[in-house]
Amino acid sequence: MDTEAQPTERDRSSRPRGPEQDSEPEGPEGRSRFALPRGIGDWLPGGRITLTVLVCLIFLLLLNAFVVQPFQIPSGSMERGLRIGDRVLVNKLAYRFGADPRRGEVVVFDGTGYFGNADYIKRVVGVGGDHVVCCDRKGRIEVNGRPVDESAFLYPGDSPSTVRFDVVVPDGTLFVLGDHRSASRDSRDHLGSPGGGMVPVDEVIGRAEGVVWPVGHLSRLERPGAYARVPAADGTHG
Repeated sequence: MDTEAQPTERDRSSRPRGPEQDSEPEGPEGRSRFALPRGIGDWLPGGRITLTVLVCLIFLLLLNAFVVQPFQIPSGSMERGLRIGDRVLVNKLAYRFGADPRRGEVVVFDGTGYFGNADYIKRVVGVGGDHVVCCDRKGRIEVNGRPVDESAFLYPGDSPSTVRFDVVVPDGTLFVLGDHRSASRDSRDHLGSPGGGMVPVDEVIGRAEGVVWPVGHLSRLERPGAYARVPAADGTHG
């Protein structure tokens, strides 16, 4: 009786292949067929170095257009935290997937038609539906009936506001103030203007995450706990 086993499919597949059995030859010099041809940058001055620089520039432009963007602080309206000439990194995706600006966050927005023909950076004090009042008996701003202690970021010597106001923020808009209240033109200065000093959420470019230049000013912009504890207009936690 012949006891020699017949080769199985596993046996066949495990046998070494000869040169004629290679499934797919590699490209020139062992490169994958997905590799860029060597001559792709030959027509550019500088060759591959120039091509690499161009790819990096395109990447940076796309990053700047859709993801993050540096913003230079043009005035002292956000001192003490943000000084003239500081560059902050703005997260342009922060509010692009269903999230909305929250009280206490620092945002950059296009003020055209509302504040002026420029981009501005301010702190969000009220969001849609909020009742914002200045001031209580201790001189503090109240949001939805809760006084807000702004001493952690307010410019030294400034009061929360010398302008009195009592507003309800319309849905889809923001009430914004600068941290250096005595040097900031913000929602208070436009209460009688079209839009009532409110900034449409759609005009927000992004959230300022922190100072990236100069190196000596490196810092992260955190949402103050005083605003995080403010209740929402409907009474839920804000």
